[in-house]
Amino acid sequence: MKKSGLEQLGRRERQIMEIIYRRGSANAAEVLADLPDPPTYTAVRGMLRLLETKGHLRHEQDGPRYVYFPTANPDRVSKSAVRHLVRTFFDNSASSAVAAMVGIYEDHWSDADLDNLEKLIERARGKGGAS
Repeated sequence: MKKSGLEQLGRRERQIMEIIYRRGSANAAEVLADLPDPPTYTAVRGMLRLLETKGHLRHEQDGPRYVYFPTANPDRVSKSAVRHLVRTFFDNSASSAVAAMVGIYEDHWSDADLDNLEKLIERARGKGGAS
């Protein structure tokens, strides 16, 4: 069975997918402009076609250009990426991952952010999340 997660892609393919997810859609020139240390325009077009063949992208024609869109729901992909991150770097501990995020952004939390986190924690307690 073919795995379709972004973690199965090469570095450059992941960079392209991240650009398209961030933008919502993009043509080859937009992807090229956003790539660090970009390859040629032709190489970007080839990688976009390859990502489409692999099922990660679809395209629509906009005049002479193709505009590429992700095929997977961004919410599902972000949850999968977070699960992979937590599994890989935090020994599958959600609380360790959250603690790292709180620490990294400790000077950037608004009262609304903290209230939202508090509500999420209370909801998790109500579901019996931590035993």
